[in-house]
Amino acid sequence: MQPTHSSRRILLPVKAWFIFLTLACAVFANLVPLGRFPILPDWVALTLAFWCIREPLKVSMGTAFMLGLIMDVADASIMGQHALAYVLLAFTAGQLSRRILWFPLLEQALHVFPMLLGTQLIMLLTRLIAGAEFPGFLWFISSLVGAALWYPLTYLLLLPQYRPVERDDNRPI
Repeated sequence: MQPTHSSRRILLPVKAWFIFLTLACAVFANLVPLGRFPILPDWVALTLAFWCIREPLKVSMGTAFMLGLIMDVADASIMGQHALAYVLLAFTAGQLSRRILWFPLLEQALHVFPMLLGTQLIMLLTRLIAGAEFPGFLWFISSLVGAALWYPLTYLLLLPQYRPVERDDNRPI
């Protein structure tokens, strides 16, 4: 069995402040006013999926619900739209986390893609029920872009956890 990343170094435990910082940066990245550019992924959903897969005991449905409410208020969208979608994403990612971590990063991205697409579909359905127009099929490309960004995002978010390379001939690890 190969590790989920090419390095064989042991990871340090993740700090809670780092998880908070990355999720806050994802919220701010979603708030950047770039118009309706369909290629941009939902940074909160992508980062939330990452932490729910990597740290399901630290980041769970409660965190997803709070982030969803923040995004609902920030986007001035239907209250609960993002919250519902993010909670279901967190539940799915948490349930599949042990399975997903067995795979290499490219295959992990194949597991993350349907989760991101499902998140988008839930948000779309709530908008359509409320009377909004269908945004077009180009809107779903952002899930594909999010899955493509899984590989670099994993390396970026795991960087602070890498132990420094120390050689000690008396220790087997």
